[in-house]
Amino acid sequence: MKMVDLHVHSLLSDGVYFPMELVRRAQVKGYAVMAITDHVDTSNISRVVPEVVKVAAEINRQVKEIRVIPGAEVTHPPAGSIKGLVKEARKMGAKLILVHGETLAEPVVSGTNRKALEAGIDILAHPGLISEEDFLFAKKQGVLLEISARKGHSLSNGYLVSLWRRLGGKLIINTDGHHEDDLFTETKYFNVGMGAGLTRPEVAQILKSTLSFAQSKLK
Repeated sequence: MKMVDLHVHSLLSDGVYFPMELVRRAQVKGYAVMAITDHVDTSNISRVVPEVVKVAAEINRQVKEIRVIPGAEVTHPPAGSIKGLVKEARKMGAKLILVHGETLAEPVVSGTNRKALEAGIDILAHPGLISEEDFLFAKKQGVLLEISARKGHSLSNGYLVSLWRRLGGKLIINTDGHHEDDLFTETKYFNVGMGAGLTRPEVAQILKSTLSFAQSKLK
């Protein structure tokens, strides 16, 4: 089964590999689609996003086995600056925007989840103990809420699934990968989802929905 992973980091932020090497390693693992979503804030957005856009375009021209979506993860800014950073990243060509949510593992500014949802993002990464109000707002906005495979960020996966069962909405499963060892295999993908409390058919449906969503970002 082909994998889709819409939250991965390269050496342009805190990942291990240059973007082309990262994509090649994912290709060998059987990925169908990967989004490169390096961390950005006001200090580096004008450098990182154009580089990711350039690399994605080059790979998509020459490689047929894997598609690459140029993206960005807005990370740890003052909450009031999120909307401007999201707008700037899109203007530079990022097709997929994440915001680094209020994970239990890091001291993210309170209010980040809400400001991110108001900014028109695609994915709220590892949103921690997101409030029911913000969860419902994400549902209304069509924002995907992330079940994370990353250590620390994964602590609230079960809580997120419990809200989803009561309130509905859209979930996505991502690696938040920084190294080849972080990347998905089919077994790892399903284990992450089922470990969060999803059934195997529910995980399969999330994978199918994620592939469809990713393909829409490649048009």
